[in-house]
Amino acid sequence: MKPASILGALREDLHAAKLRDPAANSNAELILGYPGLQAIWSHRITHRMWRRGWRVPARLISLWTRVVTGVEIHPGATIGRRFFIDHATGVVIGETAEIGDDVMLYQDVTLGGRSLERGKRHPTLLDGVVVGAGARVLGPITIGKNSQVGANAVVVRDVPDDAVVVGVPGVVKKPEVDMHEHWAEDPAIYI
Repeated sequence: MKPASILGALREDLHAAKLRDPAANSNAELILGYPGLQAIWSHRITHRMWRRGWRVPARLISLWTRVVTGVEIHPGATIGRRFFIDHATGVVIGETAEIGDDVMLYQDVTLGGRSLERGKRHPTLLDGVVVGAGARVLGPITIGKNSQVGANAVVVRDVPDDAVVVGVPGVVKKPEVDMHEHWAEDPAIYI
């Protein structure tokens, strides 16, 4: 269930950042010094504008947000609750991307398209997905619940629930630990 208000969503994002980054010392530090948090907050506003038909203002704000944070999130992208981007710089999220709840991305991740066709062109990340630094998840594919994408992987095919995908092109590996208990496990260890 989505939070009733934008303020509720902002609070949940702040809590998710505090939970997922052991370097975070205070709410003030998170609010003022975490571009990933600032980018998702801007997106929460521009997405509502986009859905109301205020597309040019939404795009202009998203452009300004990219300049300030280094994160490009298209206002049309759908992003669930408690989303966190760690280190943030270089992240790109395309217009038709769909991101579930409790998802975490590291720096330099692309959720991009592989086609110029209209319609669904970008990936869907289900709840609990973690995407490692430098990964490219491309096309209208689905990354299953609680799955992890390894650092620098290039994923162009669906990934099942509770999987780890690594390499170029991405290959599904059996995780060595219970991913439900180790959600912050570094996916790069599987490369």
